[in-house]
Amino acid sequence: MGFLRLTTRFCGLYRTRTRNNGLLCNYHIQRRLLSGYCEKIDGEDSLLPVLIVGAGPVGLVLSILLTKLGVKCAVVEKSNAFSRHPQAHFINNRSMEVFRKINGLANEILRYQPPVDLWRKFIYCTSLAGPVLGSVDHMQPKDFDRIVSPVSVAHFSQYKLMRLLIKQLEDIGFHVRSDGLMNSDVCKLPEQEILLGHECTSISASKDGVTVTTCSTREGKNVAKDFHCSFVVGTDGAGSTVRKLMGIGMNGEKDLQKLISVHFMSQELGQYLINQRPGMLFFVFNTKAIGVIVAHDLMQGEFVLQVPFYPPQQKFEDFGSGMCEKLIFKLVGRELADINVLDVKPWVMHAEVAETFLACNSRIILAGDAAHRFPPAGGFGMNTGIQDAHNLAWKLASVLKGIAPPSIVSTYEMERRQIALFNTALSVENFKAAMAVPAALGLDPKVANSVYHTINDTFGSILPSDLQRAILDGIFSIGRMQLSDSLLNENNPLGSSRLSKLKQIFEEGKSLQLQFPAEDLGFRYSKGALMSDGDGSSGAQETPTGRRRDYVPSSDPGSRLPHMNIQLLSNLSSKDAFSTLDLVSVDNIEFLLIIAPITGSYQLAQAAFKVAEELKLPLKVCVMWQKNTTDETCSSETVLQPWKNFIDVIEVKNSPTSPSWWDLCRMTNRGAILVRPDEHIAWRTKSEIKNDPLVVLKKVFCAVLGLESSNR
Repeated sequence: MGFLRLTTRFCGLYRTRTRNNGLLCNYHIQRRLLSGYCEKIDGEDSLLPVLIVGAGPVGLVLSILLTKLGVKCAVVEKSNAFSRHPQAHFINNRSMEVFRKINGLANEILRYQPPVDLWRKFIYCTSLAGPVLGSVDHMQPKDFDRIVSPVSVAHFSQYKLMRLLIKQLEDIGFHVRSDGLMNSDVCKLPEQEILLGHECTSISASKDGVTVTTCSTREGKNVAKDFHCSFVVGTDGAGSTVRKLMGIGMNGEKDLQKLISVHFMSQELGQYLINQRPGMLFFVFNTKAIGVIVAHDLMQGEFVLQVPFYPPQQKFEDFGSGMCEKLIFKLVGRELADINVLDVKPWVMHAEVAETFLACNSRIILAGDAAHRFPPAGGFGMNTGIQDAHNLAWKLASVLKGIAPPSIVSTYEMERRQIALFNTALSVENFKAAMAVPAALGLDPKVANSVYHTINDTFGSILPSDLQRAILDGIFSIGRMQLSDSLLNENNPLGSSRLSKLKQIFEEGKSLQLQFPAEDLGFRYSKGALMSDGDGSSGAQETPTGRRRDYVPSSDPGSRLPHMNIQLLSNLSSKDAFSTLDLVSVDNIEFLLIIAPITGSYQLAQAAFKVAEELKLPLKVCVMWQKNTTDETCSSETVLQPWKNFIDVIEVKNSPTSPSWWDLCRMTNRGAILVRPDEHIAWRTKSEIKNDPLVVLKKVFCAVLGLESSNR
């Protein structure tokens, strides 16, 4: 009934709306077909709560989170099979925290990833078998001590992650279909299905919901299918069809660099590097070729080569298996007997963020690469998308379950677009740091790009294409002579100066970085589904520098809840510890109020329970006992009666000098912290509330959820 009430409320709130990009979202959006004629199948009248367009990591994670929260959803994907190209491979701390709470997915990733010592370094060399110019170890002991997070980062190829996500979905009842058919051909709702080979061709919105039309091939015919849903989430990648159909533009820097990505296998190379110079990224600079080899798994001998691509002088068709093998041999420094080129793909590096993440009164939503496209420097692309899904899932579930009004979805854009803009700038700064190394060697990428644009702007319409290519190759060949042994050595004054500058870049941490703890764990929402206390100590995030900065725990509203190990007060003999992050449920929409066991805070908790009951909002109270408390035998049961949804926990300190929970949060135990279902802090008070706690907390919950307090 809650769902039906919210559907009615949602439709009643639907209004004609004009966005900055000029898109008029009325009761109907003109359909724009992206493919040829499709034979039509009449859709069912049933309304699917959420349809996800795009079965990449972001779409699959969102479908898992929604399903765990009790929201019915389905996924459509235009490709007929899941990609085997490795693509993204670095999973940061925050994403691993999300995975940790999805049926132990983080533990599976850590179990199957290569050993850390095989991927912790970036290595710069003249060839994989030649002299090393420098190396950078991106891991520090504190990255694995689990003091600031209950889980560490991981190196795990995207297609392997996809396999684990699909297995998770199958375990909760999803079916993967690639035959053009669907269970919904005979059932009311296409729920819990991943439908491959279904290309989104049009989207239309009305007061009753959104209709997505897809086209698939069945028995040699193109067949159209309508999906009627409450929300559509576009997680369909950098070239998002959903974004294009909505007319949403992208702002930022286009075409930072064009590249060719070569996926290849060689156990011979993998074993050589394990024994001689293990690492994740190998930056190779020599007179014959320049490129980056990404070691996705040295033990399996799985690699991806990234090389600059300069069309139209260079053609994608030229990068056949034979040419790619020769290019790899030049970078390796010798031939490989077992090389196997599996796949070759062109791609373009952008640094852009969508003008808006929402359309049609927040019924149509963008997430992941559909909403933001970053340079791969630092691995922010997939990670930011996973955190988009984590932010969005509880908000959609809150609307569909009748807990919050549809307006809460607008806070998704308020919060995540701010982070996307910051991560875009950070990725660009880190990309610039990557370019500092070849520039120090006399290979300024700006010069190469200038030459490339000069040829296209001047000779492009005059000279034959073969001659243009010969000129470009000749100029690049001359540039690579800067890397000759006769020049790049300690006995040559110019070479010695360049090597000294290169060493300084590495020592000062000014090269490409992998770890960004302050940004991975410390990102903070400044506005959205939260209530500021007017005392945010961190304020806005610092200007990104591309340099590693340590994470500093914070209890400011909008911040991620700090991690600390705790134990159940009722079971101290077990010694089983868990994280404060585990206090937040992943299976229910539930807010968490953390208090100390003192009279004023217990009164606050009583008031919170009363307000939550009035608002029909699930709430759990955590009573945090300090390690040096004299009342460890006590329980909150008698004080919090008749309420039952509370838990007494006690701090587990790593050492006698470790801060207490309230010190970690930079608060006294007179305060309290309200945590959202995505583990971000919705509100806090640093001191005991002097006014009526019922009035204060009702105002807080209404502000966070976007409720009209006068109508509740």
